[in-house]
Amino acid sequence: MDAEALQSIVATNQWGAIWPEILLGCLAVVLLFVDLFTKSRGVITVRIAIWSQVLLLVFLLGRFVFGSASGELGSHYFSGMILQTASTEWARLFFLFASICVCHIGGVYLASRKLAKVEFYHIVMIITAGLMLLAQANDFLLFFVVLETVTIGFYILVAYARHSRFSLEAGLKYLVMAAFSSAIMLFGIVLLYGVAGNPNLPMTASMPLNFDQLAAFIAADDGSIANRGNLMVTVGAALVLIGIAFKIGAVPFQIWVPDVYQGAPTPVTAFLAVASKAAGFIVLFLLLRGPFADLDFLWVPLLTVIAVLTLLFGNIAALGQRNVKRIMGMSGVAHAGVLLLGVLAAQQVDWAYKAVWFYLFVYALASFAVFTVMAHVAPQEDSDQSLERYDNLIRRQPLLGTILIIGLGSLAGIPPLAGFVAKLLIFVAAFQAELYTLLGVALLGVVLSIYYYFAWIRAAVMKHPFVEDSETAEIPSPTFGSKVFMITLAAATIVLGVYQGMFAIGG
Repeated sequence: MDAEALQSIVATNQWGAIWPEILLGCLAVVLLFVDLFTKSRGVITVRIAIWSQVLLLVFLLGRFVFGSASGELGSHYFSGMILQTASTEWARLFFLFASICVCHIGGVYLASRKLAKVEFYHIVMIITAGLMLLAQANDFLLFFVVLETVTIGFYILVAYARHSRFSLEAGLKYLVMAAFSSAIMLFGIVLLYGVAGNPNLPMTASMPLNFDQLAAFIAADDGSIANRGNLMVTVGAALVLIGIAFKIGAVPFQIWVPDVYQGAPTPVTAFLAVASKAAGFIVLFLLLRGPFADLDFLWVPLLTVIAVLTLLFGNIAALGQRNVKRIMGMSGVAHAGVLLLGVLAAQQVDWAYKAVWFYLFVYALASFAVFTVMAHVAPQEDSDQSLERYDNLIRRQPLLGTILIIGLGSLAGIPPLAGFVAKLLIFVAAFQAELYTLLGVALLGVVLSIYYYFAWIRAAVMKHPFVEDSETAEIPSPTFGSKVFMITLAAATIVLGVYQGMFAIGG
């Protein structure tokens, strides 16, 4: 490679393009110094973590609006390893919002527990920076390095309650399953790298791990052989998709979900349920619309089977659960099935992509509202959260009970809450894409979900005849900040159920 080529590569290394991620990493380090030199560590660090990210979120939101209008988006950086589009800016905003919510729930959870506080926020912010980079990845090298950085952070957070055997057990299970899925994905990437660098095949990619060049390579056809039909390409792509299926908790790769969700601290469960799942679907879209676009003969039937199994298993398995964290885990599997339906519909219906984004945001609002209530209600061993603990919650803590009902109602898809509109948009897209079988299974899943969501709601609004008042633990009142936080999430859930114009869904 000559000097001119090296200079052209260096010219694309514009660090300013990823300044939000760099700033977030620096803020995470600042938290450690604040913890080192101040006394009231818990209060100060959570405020710095939340409000610094709020300011960054507001700034990025303004930049996104004006950047879209002036055509500043849609650029490649770092030799094509990073691609910034309107979708990646949405992803940045989404992950920042998720991080703010997790930090708040973490503040509620850690306030009553003797666990390291600043380190929790530090790791959450580092993971968030990684997730923001992951959404911009346009090269398998960057994709895998950032993905593993994020996963290592989750290893720590899942086992964060080190005095709880449930948390440690969940951390071990997550470590084993995540490492297994990463190995499968890496094997697939290696196969793609090897075949794309084979000079005997047409149009060998000069950068086999770059999404754009890999897409061109797979689509290449010299008249005698099409790379899309190459066995190594097919197997490699299938292994990568299987690795992603582990990350989103899709069947048959969901085995880790219930135990990890139950054993992990409540804010970490919320982080996994929302941000980790969203990252998996964002990456899935990057691949299906990028290097794997011409492999629809592979991923359409594969994802169809996975979606059917995920919808059925998630809803059926949740029916018999009495632990609310396991209910959220199994229902999260079912929601992954609905999102897969949206991904498949997006192949035929252009606006289905926006419907998936809307669903993810609505799911985040409802989930964080529910997990915030869970953080307030949870005992010291928060893996032990049975339905009986929520007995008559609406009377004991009216605000917590109301927020819980709104959040669960949205997750169940009850009108006029936003969850109903989100599901409806996905179903309309599936109908237009003529995915009638999948749509029927999804509707059956909605019917089944009513049972376990309403069982939880019933526990919150009614007094169980076999649960004595003396058996119901005292629940402290939420702080003013927590009240504002929960009311904001609930209000957004209600407003988005009536008006969705800001997302420009349709067309």
